[in-house]
Amino acid sequence: MSLKESGEMYLESIYVLCQTKASVRSIDVAEYMNYTKPSVSRAVGLLKKQGYIVVDQDGFITLTEEGNALAHKIFERHTVLTKILTFLGVDEETAAEDACRVEHVISDTSFNAMKNYIEKTVV
Repeated sequence: MSLKESGEMYLESIYVLCQTKASVRSIDVAEYMNYTKPSVSRAVGLLKKQGYIVVDQDGFITLTEEGNALAHKIFERHTVLTKILTFLGVDEETAAEDACRVEHVISDTSFNAMKNYIEKTVV
């Protein structure tokens, strides 16, 4: 199932939080994204319905296998695109903001070509 940009942003945020925290709840997502609790609650419900996350009885969020794979893909796009833009001389903050926009619309073909290029050039 395909997500819209906002759903991808929530999924990526949950992924990042899961990398740094032992447990993640909706309040953590709200604070991380600087969004309201009702907005996060709605998004969490949609992600749960679509099978990307599981929320236990105590409100702890876990990515499903499918959710983790998609979130990892989005996060990788963000980090690689940020790296490319900073390599080209864009300041870190602007590069991260622009990468955040581009990561949701770039095709797999274009992204993989850019990723392969930067891995050969920079690494």
